[in-house]
Amino acid sequence: MADGRVPRMIFLGFGKWARSDRIYALEPLPAGERGHGRRTRVWVEGVPEPIVASRTERTILADMGEDSSEGTTVILDDALDLAERLDAHVELPGCDHAQHVLGPRQQLGALMQTQDTQRAIQAGVDV
Repeated sequence: MADGRVPRMIFLGFGKWARSDRIYALEPLPAGERGHGRRTRVWVEGVPEPIVASRTERTILADMGEDSSEGTTVILDDALDLAERLDAHVELPGCDHAQHVLGPRQQLGALMQTQDTQRAIQAGVDV
């Protein structure tokens, strides 16, 4: 890596890994292409087609050490990602878990928007 860090293996999801120094582009999938865990296209040097990852670009960047300023946001991103996947299951026929999924999803969204919570997380205080 250009800054002298030792390259490491980055988990992309779906059992796929790539070396951090070989990843050169990340692209979030548009809403119409997302689903079933598909989140991000990852371009890797030496691989002709992008790899579809089940992780968000922020999470991949954080694992690569490129996004350290938003380390706590990664946890919230993962929580919202989980809420989104659970929300998709509510739409399945015969599923009546809406009250268990939508309530926490709304709470997570409000949590991300709260300035005090963001400051508390950055200060290392449990919220």
